Amino acid sequence: MKGLTNIKAVYLIGIGGIGMSGLARYFAAQGKLVAGYDRTPTDLTKELESAGISVRFADDVDAIPAEFKNAETTLVIYTPAVPTNHSELNYFRNNGFEVLKRSQVLGELSRTYNTVAVAGTHGKTTTSSIIAHLLKCSSKDCNAFLGGISSNYNTNLLTSTSSNLMVVEADEFDRSFLTLSPDIAIVTSVDADHLDIYGSADEMLKSFHEFTEKITADGTLIYRFGLPFSGTKKKHFTYSLSEASDYYTSNLSIESGQYRFNLHSPSGIIKDLKFGMPGLHNVENAVAAFAAVDQLGLSEDEIRIGFATYKGVKRRFEVHINTEELVYIDDYAHHPTEISACVNSVRELFPGRKVKAVFQPHLFSRTKDHMEEFAHSLSALDEVTLLEIYPAREEPMAGITSSVLLDKITAKNKKLQSKTAVLESITKENTDVLLTLGAGDIDQLVSPIKAKLLS
Repeated sequence: MKGLTNIKAVYLIGIGGIGMSGLARYFAAQGKLVAGYDRTPTDLTKELESAGISVRFADDVDAIPAEFKNAETTLVIYTPAVPTNHSELNYFRNNGFEVLKRSQVLGELSRTYNTVAVAGTHGKTTTSSIIAHLLKCSSKDCNAFLGGISSNYNTNLLTSTSSNLMVVEADEFDRSFLTLSPDIAIVTSVDADHLDIYGSADEMLKSFHEFTEKITADGTLIYRFGLPFSGTKKKHFTYSLSEASDYYTSNLSIESGQYRFNLHSPSGIIKDLKFGMPGLHNVENAVAAFAAVDQLGLSEDEIRIGFATYKGVKRRFEVHINTEELVYIDDYAHHPTEISACVNSVRELFPGRKVKAVFQPHLFSRTKDHMEEFAHSLSALDEVTLLEIYPAREEPMAGITSSVLLDKITAKNKKLQSKTAVLESITKENTDVLLTLGAGDIDQLVSPIKAKLLS
């Protein structure tokens, strides 16, 4: 691999993805010339363009700017979601360019920085963003590549000219996290997912074990109590909400819409912390974040300020409307466990209210692998509307449709609709608590739904 400091230009294929756009911003901040391709314009690509980064939407080799056609000075980064027949990608591959996956570039950066990597099938983005915010509120500062838009900073990339700390999500998709070399690694969960990649839950778990072996020789593993990592030879700590772990909470309560609790660590107790992110699963994510920054030496005052001022991540239990008559929440939940966590949080915060959700299944393979679990988690709602499956990188699978999933849901009020029909059917009069859930393009409904409910 050529040194990342020697390149002058960076071209990203799939630049509009949340992880890719973070890399684009990073290299632009490093003074590199940055451009890229994506299939369609999005809010992220518009933000990149407004930051002076050129984004193209046609797969056209002839239109690639000349300054990105020098193999000696240009690095090409791509996402695995790009099809193998992509002409620009193949042009770069066939003409001597260094062409790397996003994960390989993050892996190279992780060896440059003192790296905190957050792995897990759920909770990566929230946990990593809490860590990053705690560090930003401290004297240590940090750089961070986040898998969502931080509500505190309105970006997915945090940079620092003074700090050698980096916070990064360790993505298990396509075994991407095996490129990393973290100094502190967190594992939040290992529920079966991405079985189209791994083939079985056992193979996925094996990959997580391989990830923990990537921790540096004097590094630290932090994992949720009960996960199967007790046999690791690395220095390690456990965390949980209330179990007898190394890091845990006590005196947990809700006051004025905020959680209050004590945090216990091997070195002592921090009492009466305030944390405003809804959901007990997010309190547990906060415990994981606390374990990481405790290992990094943050003071009690820095931790207290960081927790009290954390505002969350967009599309992670993002509350858009919250009145006595009407609540609207949007969440990225796309796995049955995540849906259940979201619904349980809503029931906890709004007891006795009628909760309905619009859910867009993400990937045919995930829907196939977890059909029964999806049906069970969605059946806990009072009313369910399904959109068609968002295919992302996949082709349709015979017998795997939203209609099949709908039939298995036991909620009395259920239906399958198009996005247009959803907008037409939603009104203030028939809405109490509304959720939009999914990882596809359901986020395109958020602004129009909010506008309609507030009109």
